[in-house]
Amino acid sequence: MSESGVDAAEDLTDLYREYGDDRLPPGQRETDGFPVLSKSGTPSWDPETFELEVWGAAEEPLSLSLEEFRDLPSVTQRQDFHCVTGWSKLDCEFTGVSFADLAERAGVRADAEHVMFHALDGYTTDLPLDECTKPGVQLTYGYDGDDLPADHGGPIRVVTPHKYAYKGAKWVSGVEFLTEPELGYWEKRGYSDTANPWNEERYS
Repeated sequence: MSESGVDAAEDLTDLYREYGDDRLPPGQRETDGFPVLSKSGTPSWDPETFELEVWGAAEEPLSLSLEEFRDLPSVTQRQDFHCVTGWSKLDCEFTGVSFADLAERAGVRADAEHVMFHALDGYTTDLPLDECTKPGVQLTYGYDGDDLPADHGGPIRVVTPHKYAYKGAKWVSGVEFLTEPELGYWEKRGYSDTANPWNEERYS
């Protein structure tokens, strides 16, 4: 990747200061690789028929083709990625649509308090709305200057640099605004619903 590409990215690698003293959370090890983890393998999808649906407690539900989604204003950010299994990849460069921008376009209602992300493989995960609008939370389609690879969640995944990465669903096809919290796939199976890496909130 060129230096100009790096320079164009907004640097969010210091956001850890809000949560802890060290960039690498406790119990994590830094890796140069980018391991692939999922609940059931990479799902298939058709770029011609793929749609991102946004619904629930929103005044303006959205149904966007992949092309329409990628035509929305984008952000490119350099941020860190922390997996609950104990590895962290630093200085990832993600390009996508900020969650806050998507929420504004959908006209999120005042009674919306949570967000459930739905994925093509049936995966779900829930986050409080105010956690989704924090800096760095985006629906990404680009990684290090290229399209996001399918095994890492392409065409669209969520990235959540202040949470363990299972809160950032891969292969996202739906964003549902909720008035009450609901447990997602791994949360129902004993993983932490809060998932703060600096507090090692791995399991409930």
